[in-house]
Amino acid sequence: MLRRIIKPVILTAAVVITVTIETPAMAAPAPANFGTTAPRTSITFTHTPTGNTVGTPNEHESRPGLSIVKLYIADYVYDHGTDADKADAFRMLQVSDDGIASALYERYPDSIDSTSRKYGLHDTHAAPHWGYSTTSTYDSTRYLEARKRDHGVADPILTALATAAPVAADGYRQDYGTSHLPGVIGTKWGWSDDRSTIHATASYGTDFSVSAHTYGPAAQLTGDVLGAFAGGYGTLPGPSPANQAITDAAHGAHATVNGIAGAISTVPGSSDAAAHSAAQAHQAIESATDQARRMAERFAG
Repeated sequence: MLRRIIKPVILTAAVVITVTIETPAMAAPAPANFGTTAPRTSITFTHTPTGNTVGTPNEHESRPGLSIVKLYIADYVYDHGTDADKADAFRMLQVSDDGIASALYERYPDSIDSTSRKYGLHDTHAAPHWGYSTTSTYDSTRYLEARKRDHGVADPILTALATAAPVAADGYRQDYGTSHLPGVIGTKWGWSDDRSTIHATASYGTDFSVSAHTYGPAAQLTGDVLGAFAGGYGTLPGPSPANQAITDAAHGAHATVNGIAGAISTVPGSSDAAAHSAAQAHQAIESATDQARRMAERFAG
């Protein structure tokens, strides 16, 4: 009997970009008053169609990750876990269940670090207990954008955020921070055990993702977020033609990877190999995109 052996395929994409210096302005959703945000709070906002990202000066601070890091645990579970574990991960995100998070993290201790490597989350660092792990608003926003890009808004992780319970498993209300912004579809909330010293949220909409973190109560986070957007969605200086070309090329490369992975996964027994190869390819594209943007900045400077 003949056996078809499916080997993991590494999917790659090469992009050649001409760099120019001119930088026009464009209308795009953006916080209008970022400059007024107090240092206690960090915020990051990405406009999905252009990939344009803006943030407070401290957006790369690796702060207590709280329950935001449950996103990273869930990501790993959806890549490697059993169906039962995936169901638990979905519930964990909806109600921010700490018990489920602890059980999954014990079963998958490399989950946070693996997810940070997968998506290039350089400000994210795992701890022996998931609750002591750290991340940044930049990383959580980057993560949400990647999930939308790779899986669409029907993605189970994003769906869990869109169907989150109004009250968490521990009785805390999930109704603050970036979830108050117009256009938000889903949110992950996080808070310190004392429910007063630290709060964080990560939200997404059809054409944006946004995250915020504050050292203070929930109302303070909401106030700082709404203050940053008090002028509405202002006019954001657009990317240079070079950066726009980089973004467009990256989007095309990611779409190609998804198409190839989808075709490979139709072959019986190949879905895991296709998913693994696609994840590696997406990571390589993101790394190349970051390098290209840094090169464009050097030429522009």
